[in-house]
Amino acid sequence: MICRVCDSTHLDTAVDLGEQPWANHFLKPAEVGREPVYPLRVVLCAHCGTAQLDYTVPKETMFADHTYLSGMTKTLTDHFRCVARQVDERFFATRPKKAMLDIGSNDGTQLAHYRDCGYEILGVEPAKLPAEIANAAGLTTLRAFFNGETARSIGRKFEVINASGVFFHLEELHSVTDGIRVSLADDGVFVIQFLYMKRIVENDAFDQIYHEHLLYYNVRTLDKLLRRHGLALFDAELSPIHGGSIIAYATHAARAQPSARLEAYGRAEDETGANTLAWYHAFQSRIAERKVENLAYLRACREAGKRVYGLGAPVKGNTLLNYYDIGPELIECLTERNPHRRGLIAPGSHIPVKIEDELTVEPDVYYVLAWNFKKEILARHQDLVARGVEFYFPVNPKEI
Repeated sequence: MICRVCDSTHLDTAVDLGEQPWANHFLKPAEVGREPVYPLRVVLCAHCGTAQLDYTVPKETMFADHTYLSGMTKTLTDHFRCVARQVDERFFATRPKKAMLDIGSNDGTQLAHYRDCGYEILGVEPAKLPAEIANAAGLTTLRAFFNGETARSIGRKFEVINASGVFFHLEELHSVTDGIRVSLADDGVFVIQFLYMKRIVENDAFDQIYHEHLLYYNVRTLDKLLRRHGLALFDAELSPIHGGSIIAYATHAARAQPSARLEAYGRAEDETGANTLAWYHAFQSRIAERKVENLAYLRACREAGKRVYGLGAPVKGNTLLNYYDIGPELIECLTERNPHRRGLIAPGSHIPVKIEDELTVEPDVYYVLAWNFKKEILARHQDLVARGVEFYFPVNPKEI
């Protein structure tokens, strides 16, 4: 393959998680055992340092019937509200007329907060369900994949362009980035919210690697991509959302003046070797150790006669379950708040999904796959904690 960012052919295997099903393909009962598997392998470009998957599941397969909804968690909703207010206050608060474009806008949660700040809003979302939810709520959403062609068909400029948890999904990476350049006002700001690969490795959060995430950015590598298209970063900040995400700010390259904190992130990456093969090989070794630890814990629970449920059915949870070879013999079911996953079955592990509010028997242990919402989960389940239900977190992100 060639590097998705710089076209180099010098790529080395960094992390190998084996053959896995597409993690967001929650199964209907008739599909169990028939789901295809694909290589889940991260390679590192020796030229630009970008970590990326070497196999692409087509975007039409992954996103047309996507059931993930941004608005299901209070933590994420509150985060999006803060981002919108912060961006507006910092850049465009005094501007009487302003517009915002959200790429991969999902159910419109981020759009709504920009609308509340006085922006004319437009979302672009390829998945049917979230796009319908957004439009039903009056959050104007175009159902399409955003790329250069889509940008030109929209035919207008935006003061703010947002990409939350989507810029690492992009199969049409260069067309999308060019479309952002075309759509960004001369003094506009492109806000990129992405899982920070340096933080993923530091947290041993390998479950955040799955087929939808084609690229794994650090600050240095993202800036190289943007500069190829006439854009550049000028600031960045680390947020605790999802265990450690970067909120990066970019604009047209001629206007970009890097902040001190952006430069500090780059130096920290250089000092730790966060864009080197040795960094990833050490990560792979720790992942193998975590597998041994987690299986020992779950087997001890089974031997003690404890009932274990998985808390949450996030996409990343399926990477963990399948790499650890965990099935219904260790975790009885996955509990989920999203009603659109009622009656479905996790791919690969074949653990059934049950709706949290419909449970009739509570477990002895919750194995928390949605670990990135730890504070919200523990606050919501204080009564269970008081009754002695154990909450086990297979990933415990470092504090920010």
